[in-house]
Amino acid sequence: MTTPVTIIGAGLGGLVLARVLHVHGIPATVYEAEPSPDGRRQGGLLDIHPHNGRTALEAAGLAEEFRRLILPGREAYRVLDRAGNMLLDLPDNGTGEHPEVSRGELRQMLLDSLPADTVRWGHKVTGVKTLGESLREVSFADGPTVLSSLLVGADGAWSRVRPLLSEATPEYFGVCSVETLLFDSSTRHPVSAAAVGAGSLFALAPGRGLLAHREGGGTLHVYAQLKKPREWITDLDSADAATLATRVAKEFEGWAPELTALITDSDTPPVLRPIFMLPAGHRWGRVTGATLLGDAAHLRAPNGEGANLAMQDGAELGRALAAHPGDVEAALAEHEQGMFTRAAAVEADDDGFYTVMIDDDAPLSLLALMTGDEQSP
Repeated sequence: MTTPVTIIGAGLGGLVLARVLHVHGIPATVYEAEPSPDGRRQGGLLDIHPHNGRTALEAAGLAEEFRRLILPGREAYRVLDRAGNMLLDLPDNGTGEHPEVSRGELRQMLLDSLPADTVRWGHKVTGVKTLGESLREVSFADGPTVLSSLLVGADGAWSRVRPLLSEATPEYFGVCSVETLLFDSSTRHPVSAAAVGAGSLFALAPGRGLLAHREGGGTLHVYAQLKKPREWITDLDSADAATLATRVAKEFEGWAPELTALITDSDTPPVLRPIFMLPAGHRWGRVTGATLLGDAAHLRAPNGEGANLAMQDGAELGRALAAHPGDVEAALAEHEQGMFTRAAAVEADDDGFYTVMIDDDAPLSLLALMTGDEQSP
């Protein structure tokens, strides 16, 4: 069968695109590898920025629904050293412009806004090939194929659609993240909960750090950040949960116990996540009937912009297709030019936040960046 718009990936960018198309009466089908909407945990909190993420949700007609997801008090930030000394404590005074929401709840809101048959779950793409000038055949692990004359890769870092447009592949950034979760923290993990506070915690030292934020229901979502060579990651790829937890905890020996407990007291097995990036300035020439958005197009180290940019990509592509109903190529060209420009602006304005967190002067380097005081000791 041939569908008007085929979207690969039911992440935030792909779903915003599907929703904006729906608002404009343009049919789309989204194919997602996950077996169901709740097939896996959808990450932690997202701060939604007014100039991209929020405008994308407004374009999708979901501004009111989004406001109902905002978690009050989460725009509070703390910076600690390894001994647990408080270096910076910024409360949420209610005037912030980056409200925090649950990624999972945001995704569900988008899913609920679409016709029931829009997303096809359990469709893992195994390959994409070109038939003629612009027709694409998408193959799935369970056997069927889909033909599309307009294919959008919204399928993340390891996009199966990207090879149609670009030879670029993500490269290891030199930092890995190990994810843990502590549930019902105020009751079961009160000391660590007190250290994290109401919003986000950055406990840092050269080459390593603990990032934690308080989700709904008292859950502490923790990311242990380690500057490590690829060989260190490879050695742990097949390690069991206990071995991984032990190795990571060892990296934080001597830290304050309320901080190390964020690793050792996890209520879930730790998850190792190496961080990859596409080359800066990644772009491609116009390829008929196909394009990318989000991490498939401009994967970077976490900088607070990834999800916001993906949603903006989806919204702007949807708008372009609606504005050029008789000229798909004009719409795709408009989308890509705008996306390349936005991604380049973020790269140019990137203060190296992720690197600064665990550079040789951490935590003082992050403290200086957050306070705007480059002379901080």
